Amino acid sequence: MSTAGYAFRDNLTMLRRNLLHARRYPSLTLNLLLTPVILLLLFVYVFGDVMSAGINGGHADRADYVAYLVPGILFLTVAMTSLGTAVSVCTDMTEGIMARFRTMAISRASVLIGHVVGSVIKTLTALLIVLGIGLAIGFRPDATPVEWIAAVGLMALVSLGLTWMAVGMGLVSPNPEGASNIGTPLVMLPFLSSAFVPVDAMPSWFRWFAEYQPFSPAIETLRGLLLGSGIGTKNAVLTLAWWAVLSVLGYLWSKGQFNREPKR
Repeated sequence: MSTAGYAFRDNLTMLRRNLLHARRYPSLTLNLLLTPVILLLLFVYVFGDVMSAGINGGHADRADYVAYLVPGILFLTVAMTSLGTAVSVCTDMTEGIMARFRTMAISRASVLIGHVVGSVIKTLTALLIVLGIGLAIGFRPDATPVEWIAAVGLMALVSLGLTWMAVGMGLVSPNPEGASNIGTPLVMLPFLSSAFVPVDAMPSWFRWFAEYQPFSPAIETLRGLLLGSGIGTKNAVLTLAWWAVLSVLGYLWSKGQFNREPKR
């Protein structure tokens, strides 16, 4: 078998390990999934009538707000599940399994790739659950098959970028609790975006940040794809640029941290 063949086999082995671990210990993923589900129901059924006043010039109803809210909640789900990756990686570090992997005759990259690919799969599964709840409460997308494919690709790209960043956070954290805390800014960014209210409704001094931070263009692009309202060139370019760059930076950071020899 070639070197590439051995590396591919190692990647599959590490992916299987992480998926089996998630199946046997699902509590972390379920706890992280619970937050976006609660927020979805809270903002629809408690704040929906009030929040819809800021949509479409105050001429929207609760159904319009559901359509506006669900794409933002989907990306909040991606951010929340990435925290689980940081905690999982840090747990492997503190329990010594990473040190053992370093001494084994396996591809070093496979250890991280197994975490990343497994996390993306778990994230897409969580998104399917949240989307199902959104459909149950009145979300009615108007996307073509091509737009659905583009939407899934977009969410996978964002998940990939966040997961690589989360892996780096897990590698530098001293303990799982620290990994959870250091990942908090990733979770806060969707709250500071156009996920819940339009950017135009925000104070002018804050609007520039909300409009150009990584999540707002991605959320607007997903809304355009799912609701058939058009994505806009600016949002598409910003989304691809932000998440391609974050994916590369997260990968390089994680690789550098993992290859660093542990202190004796």
